[in-house]
Amino acid sequence: MLTRRRVAGRVAGFTLIEMLVTMVVLTILVGLAMPSMSAWIRNSRLRTVSDSLQDGLRLAQTESLRRSRQVVFSLTDDKATSTIYTAKRNGKNWVIKTVPSMMADETSAFIESGVLTDLGSTISITGPASICFNSLGRVVANDNPGENAGTCSLPTSAPPVQTYGVTYSDLNLGADRPLQVNVALGGQVRLCDPAKTLDATHPDGCPP
Repeated sequence: MLTRRRVAGRVAGFTLIEMLVTMVVLTILVGLAMPSMSAWIRNSRLRTVSDSLQDGLRLAQTESLRRSRQVVFSLTDDKATSTIYTAKRNGKNWVIKTVPSMMADETSAFIESGVLTDLGSTISITGPASICFNSLGRVVANDNPGENAGTCSLPTSAPPVQTYGVTYSDLNLGADRPLQVNVALGGQVRLCDPAKTLDATHPDGCPP
């Protein structure tokens, strides 16, 4: 009886060698999954920044319609909570304010601001420093949309679209899904994948 109990106990348990083999296999599997997980995290960060940029642009266009006046959207490195800022390409934050009327003595009114990336981030945003929307929500040119707000110009591409590219400045970081935010002349804001061409098969692609 004692012998049988000992044998049964050995069968039900794990030997040290079996545990070591299991740990080695798990370590190998985790090592294989790490590159994919790192790329997924970096792509998720790109998507978060792109969504924030898209939301800010849509808010600016909506506010121009709601207020029935010209509004300027700007990128900046200044604090997102500050009403005093300087427009800058590849800025880490965005700011929206009204454009002073040329017919009246008034100042810009701060509307809202948001954060795109932290100062230590290697995510790069290419595109205009400022975009102006008129009272109809359309993109317009303005050489002086307000103090330190830069200048607003019309897109020169065909079709006419202002483009913001969102990617990592270091291409060796492993992210493989750069994104793009387009602002059409009519004010429509759209997030798309520049690696795909917009068609019936790829509705998330960018226009050719």
